[in-house]
Amino acid sequence: MRPSRRTLLAAATATASLTSAPPAQAARRHRRTGFENLAASGYEQLRGERIGIVTNPTGVTRDVQHIVDVMHADERVNLTAVFGPEHGFRGTAQAGGSEGRYDDPATGLPVYDTYLKSGRPLADIFTASGVDTIVFDIQDVGARFYTYIWTLYDCMEAAQLAGRRLVVLDRPNPVTGRAALGPVLHREFATFVGRQPISQAHGMTVAELARLFNGEFLPAPVPLDTVLMTGWRRSEFYDAWNLPWVPPSPNMPTPDTALVYSGTCLFEGTNLSEGRGTTRPFELLGAEGLDGRWAAAANRLGLPGVHFREAYFTPTFSKFQGKTVGGVQIHVHDRAAYDPVRTGIALLVTARRTWSGFAWRPDNWIDKLTGSARVRTMIDAGADTDEVVAGWRQELSAFRRIRRNYLLYG
Repeated sequence: MRPSRRTLLAAATATASLTSAPPAQAARRHRRTGFENLAASGYEQLRGERIGIVTNPTGVTRDVQHIVDVMHADERVNLTAVFGPEHGFRGTAQAGGSEGRYDDPATGLPVYDTYLKSGRPLADIFTASGVDTIVFDIQDVGARFYTYIWTLYDCMEAAQLAGRRLVVLDRPNPVTGRAALGPVLHREFATFVGRQPISQAHGMTVAELARLFNGEFLPAPVPLDTVLMTGWRRSEFYDAWNLPWVPPSPNMPTPDTALVYSGTCLFEGTNLSEGRGTTRPFELLGAEGLDGRWAAAANRLGLPGVHFREAYFTPTFSKFQGKTVGGVQIHVHDRAAYDPVRTGIALLVTARRTWSGFAWRPDNWIDKLTGSARVRTMIDAGADTDEVVAGWRQELSAFRRIRRNYLLYG
């Protein structure tokens, strides 16, 4: 009998000794990220190859040295190129920007721009760089529309086209890996904020996502190795690891931001401020004309794990720049009970009902964020939170069944 594609991929992933430790054994060890395990092995998986790395400011050690600087200084690694995603390798660009092609002043390494590049154009960059293996190490935040996971997907596809191997160094999902939540993307709504049909909060690590992409979505699988963490449990939030938090992007300043982001990023698809230009983006939401009635309406729902405070703020950039707006601040008091996606939907429903000025962005960006037109049309038709959430129940159950095949930790 011919082995299935999934069987072949599982066998290939298991070949690396660093990736094969059972979760129970891993839990008894000291906590280590994928990079820490790679370094502890003497970079065994990279030996004898020219290495390029896809990373950003989050690719740091516990003492906040950037792994590019560490690897460049280590004679056991032949690091020859860096590939920068959105916001850039060193993080100098705002949302929707990148750093372009340049030579890194600290190391002299060539830095190539991958932002919004995919397929053959990105494969050509990998080929021109002369690398044999591409390493990926970027901290994710657990939401489908956070674009670094699609940078990973694009790099996997391009590496396969270029005949290169890809190695993923794993890091914790900061909001736990307990469950997949929210609507699943419909393919006709695919963009860079969602390439493939996964749920809005995926509850996976980047190594698990890489295996899912390889097994379910890529036109052809890439030679893939994953260097796993040791000691990570799916129920753990980021602070359990005592790792430094480096903002993965300018508007993701703390793990608290990541906790709410998979729900409140939906406000990017409305005419309300999602808190950009404040010190608490995605925790502060509001608009001119909103007042305490919104917070009161949201609190009456009794949503688990969260309270809403009437709040007023003045964004320094983005929507309502320089204007005082009213709205809510989200205060999560029980992280384990909190459901960020359901909360985001509840806030959309109550905002529309309490503020006559509520509107979707004219380009229906909300559909790209939620993955279909269903959330928008149901809310416009007067559906309440429970009805909207029930609308994605079947597709979420189907995704959860697929997701289980690719989980690597207990």
